[in-house]
Amino acid sequence: MNFHVLTLFPDMIKDGLGTSITGRAIDSGKITLNAVNIRDYTLEKHGHVDDYPYGGGAGMVMQAEPIYRAYQSVIEGIKNKKRPRVLYMTPQGKVFNQQMARELAGEEDLIFLCGHYEGVDERILEMIVTDNVSIGDYVLTGGELPAMVMIDSISRLVDGVLNNKDSAEYESFSDNLLEYPQYTRPEEFMGRKVPEVLLSGHHANIEKWRKEQSLKRTMERRPDLLNNIL
Repeated sequence: MNFHVLTLFPDMIKDGLGTSITGRAIDSGKITLNAVNIRDYTLEKHGHVDDYPYGGGAGMVMQAEPIYRAYQSVIEGIKNKKRPRVLYMTPQGKVFNQQMARELAGEEDLIFLCGHYEGVDERILEMIVTDNVSIGDYVLTGGELPAMVMIDSISRLVDGVLNNKDSAEYESFSDNLLEYPQYTRPEEFMGRKVPEVLLSGHHANIEKWRKEQSLKRTMERRPDLLNNIL
């Protein structure tokens, strides 16, 4: 799977995703990461990519032309020539969740547009963006962190990225329930013991316990999720 990020801070993207599971997936070729510096595509001699908003107001707005030229450079490099989905990181978008991650993991190419300042010229959003996406109801200084969050989440669902193919299936939100508690050695730590059922070797009982714990944890911590399965 190929991720393309249109950004003013490509090093932030590459450094943030170049380690751990995503870093190994990049090194092994399971995913590719193309961080495109929008500044490289401005025609302004001082490298500016923003200007004052028409109608007045605070701050600056990112210009349409450098973004469009950066976008075109990505499109020209995509082999299958199918127009990819373009995700604009904005608090005005649909909130990202695990279901969306699964859907997007089926794409061959994804383009992420990271805004800054007071936003992006509306015309370029109308021209190239297919999905407005948010990671929560709060405002950040730019779209890079949301893009990295989404790429990390989507990458885990790409075949071969996780060493254990069952890991993604049983994680939180896989069936709208939170994941059950996990334990490892030692069997007792500071007076706290591992539940006996996990030491029993009885797989049916362990599975039953895990399902019960997932439901209990969801009811306690995220009861809103149960509305989707009841």
